[in-house]
Amino acid sequence: MAANTYLTGIKPTGEFHLGNYVGAIKPALAAAREYDTYYFVADYHALNTVKDAAELRHSIRSGAATWLACGLDPERTVVYQQSKVPETFELTTILSALTPKGLMNRAHAYKAARDRNTAAGNSDLDAGINMGLYNYPILMAADILVMEGTHVPVGRDQSQHIEYTADIAGYFNHRFGEGYSFPVPKGVIDEGDGSILPGTDGRKMSKSYDNHIPLFLPENKLKKAIRRIPTDSTPVEDPKDADGSVPFQLLAHFADADKVADVRRRLEAGGMGWGDLKNELFEAVNAELGPKRERYDQLMDDPSEIDAILEAGSARARERARATIDRVRAAVGVA
Repeated sequence: MAANTYLTGIKPTGEFHLGNYVGAIKPALAAAREYDTYYFVADYHALNTVKDAAELRHSIRSGAATWLACGLDPERTVVYQQSKVPETFELTTILSALTPKGLMNRAHAYKAARDRNTAAGNSDLDAGINMGLYNYPILMAADILVMEGTHVPVGRDQSQHIEYTADIAGYFNHRFGEGYSFPVPKGVIDEGDGSILPGTDGRKMSKSYDNHIPLFLPENKLKKAIRRIPTDSTPVEDPKDADGSVPFQLLAHFADADKVADVRRRLEAGGMGWGDLKNELFEAVNAELGPKRERYDQLMDDPSEIDAILEAGSARARERARATIDRVRAAVGVA
């Protein structure tokens, strides 16, 4: 077992946005300087919601291209496609035989889906819920445990994910620990405010709230999206509450400290309008993302490089997964 293995999955269910970039992508890229890192495109997880084959193929490449364009080095980090590591799904079956149904009943995603049926007045509380959603925590645990992941990034509102994986690892270790024990992973939780980047309406940026700004919008569309962020009616010449402003909160993540301090001073002193603030925000975001947008477009225009990187990374990932599953098979008695 390699020490300090940092692992995260990228679910290919649509375009990434600024919140994903600040809250997930940048911290994961930084982690590659400290940990042995494994990042995968979770295409089987996406099957719960994506039912169009062409859409899924595009999203798999788009997800990988996003990370590569943002600076992921496939020589330093093993980047792979979940579906190309069948050992994950063998481990899912083994773990399913140990995991109590009651634990799955308490999973947040499952409970939220049932709550939506309750709110809609549907007498069948499981209507529209497939077994992929219900069993999601077990497949997620297998993703982590098959690579012997020790550190897994999770948002502050998603700590249950890693808690479930630790529980499931514990069930296995208690039963079969004399033959083999999984390392129990730890959640890496962002203690700052990066994981809750505000959306255009002030709530956490999320596609489900339709308050997000896509990561690789063309320059003109990015400017329009930023200009549309709501602000109050404080006159240009009056002092303004910088911290209460969504554009300023976003600026703090994309501009350097001197620029942020200067804009704060100008807002609080009066004389700087919200339009000027949005212009500053656009310039900062576009300066950081412009080269990445160009690289993303290059990769998507000729995806052969993406495909080659995923194939090579998946082969490396399978070597590690195969070693784990061999030990697991021996421990449970099927080898």
